[in-house]
Amino acid sequence: MCWSAQADTVAGVVVGAIGIACLASVTSVRQLPLAALPLLLGVHQLLEAAVWSGAAWARTPWAVVALPLLPVWVPGGVWAATGRRRAAAFTVVGLAVAVPLTVAVAAQRIGVHPQGHTLGYAIGVPFAPLLLAGYLLATVGALVSSGDRGLRLLGWLVGVGAVVCGLLWRLAFVSTWCALAAVASVVLLWWVRGGSAAPVMGGRPTGG
Repeated sequence: MCWSAQADTVAGVVVGAIGIACLASVTSVRQLPLAALPLLLGVHQLLEAAVWSGAAWARTPWAVVALPLLPVWVPGGVWAATGRRRAAAFTVVGLAVAVPLTVAVAAQRIGVHPQGHTLGYAIGVPFAPLLLAGYLLATVGALVSSGDRGLRLLGWLVGVGAVVCGLLWRLAFVSTWCALAAVASVVLLWWVRGGSAAPVMGGRPTGG
């Protein structure tokens, strides 16, 4: 999420381009889910640009990516890349979070209203604090415990960045999630291009 339709559009194009570069740089099929994440985030930014512009059709796909999809995609991608059993456990946590979030998104019309330089989304989610904790555990936990230097760095950046962005957004000061998505995408491009000692060697995952 960015602070305007124009900012979301620019961020979506830039992050999406990084995603294409990530996909073009993969050396193993196991890297594909995480390599595709920046492209997904870029599409997400473009969807919100449409929401800013008043397109009601974009609200539901935006919510699908933000809520039930990411807590499964991220740990699942770590599991695919590393083969670690703990990543599989985080994926299960993500699935447990995604089920009620999917029901919430499917059961209601999503409301949107501007709040300063942010958009507020009206989505009735049951047990919201518990689901948020599970969401962060699945995504950040999978990255930090991945055993890969680049993915650990990404996990800490996402964890700290999510706290900062969340505080700014709740204060309706400015929405900076798109900046976090851009930073995460650059780190993923570095990771795909071999910038860290990744545990995937020759397509074989390590255990653990």
